[in-house]
Amino acid sequence: MSLLHFATRHQILQVLCELGLNTRPAHKTLKTCVAMSHPSSTIADFRKFFAKAKHIAIITGAGVSAESGVPTFRGPGGFWRKWKAEVPAHPSDMKKMTQRENDKCWRDCERTYALLPALRVDPTILESTDLATPETFMKNPSLVWEFYHYRRELMLTKNPNPAHIAIAECEARLSVQGRRVVVITQNIDELHRKAGTKNLLEIHGSLFKTRCISCGNVAENYKSPICPALEGKGAPDPDVPEARIPVEKLPKCEEKGCNGSLRPHVVWFGENLDPKILDKVNKELAACDLCLVVGTSSVVYPAAIFAPHVSARGVPVAEFNMETTPVTQNFRFHFSGPCGTTIPEALACHESESVC
Repeated sequence: MSLLHFATRHQILQVLCELGLNTRPAHKTLKTCVAMSHPSSTIADFRKFFAKAKHIAIITGAGVSAESGVPTFRGPGGFWRKWKAEVPAHPSDMKKMTQRENDKCWRDCERTYALLPALRVDPTILESTDLATPETFMKNPSLVWEFYHYRRELMLTKNPNPAHIAIAECEARLSVQGRRVVVITQNIDELHRKAGTKNLLEIHGSLFKTRCISCGNVAENYKSPICPALEGKGAPDPDVPEARIPVEKLPKCEEKGCNGSLRPHVVWFGENLDPKILDKVNKELAACDLCLVVGTSSVVYPAAIFAPHVSARGVPVAEFNMETTPVTQNFRFHFSGPCGTTIPEALACHESESVC
């Protein structure tokens, strides 16, 4: 069995179990999913579902922030200096399972897996990152903090684009009507928060939160620079030498009596996602009656499994992306183009709304 096959199967099993999606979909759902091999791109048809939806889940990825000038660290250009910087999908991102748990989970979920023949893992994201790992942080915290300092400073210069704003405005407008919109994002840039989104689940953490490796305290941190020693550091040019900042001058915990080292509160390669966040995601996806997938390639786990499972239970899913993805055929709608153009039109006030 190849590593690629193992990664796909193993991750799907664990994510489905982690989310509590351990029931077999009914035959009716199977027929519904198969029938969606040719997604519609008719905005008027999507708007009919939008007008009736009471609970909308919006799953977003790097593509929604790319239009704000945020580097995605994906593909051939996904490097900072010489380091591979993206966060990969890999079995070790998930909690370990015993063979018995694995077998039971597979029996429960095998039909759901069968609904997703196009789901695959991009081989490029199976590579070792070398940078965004807890091991690298322990060995060279100065280097890792240079990278995250660069990203933090960059994000302080970026603003939400029309897609972020349209999502936030839609949430605010529909909440007055007793309707719910929740954003489930893979992004750590906080642009949704900056745009005004309130119901936000950041499954990979945030650039602007830190976690103490001694006491575990998590805190918001918008300091610029985050510590004096990092000022002017972190330039992405591959010829820039490492700053090699002593650990005692790197960010420190401000909790009384601690002074432990801080790390970015983001999910790194080899780390588990927060089970509390995943539980909230599961509840939102189980309750939604319309799902949007915005700016994501649908190959990074566990988010890659969210929308396909929602679609498998008969809920309309609309994908908004520059191009089709491995799971496009499982969705009712697909809209190609920049998210900053397609999302505002899709989420604009509908003529049936009493408050706009």
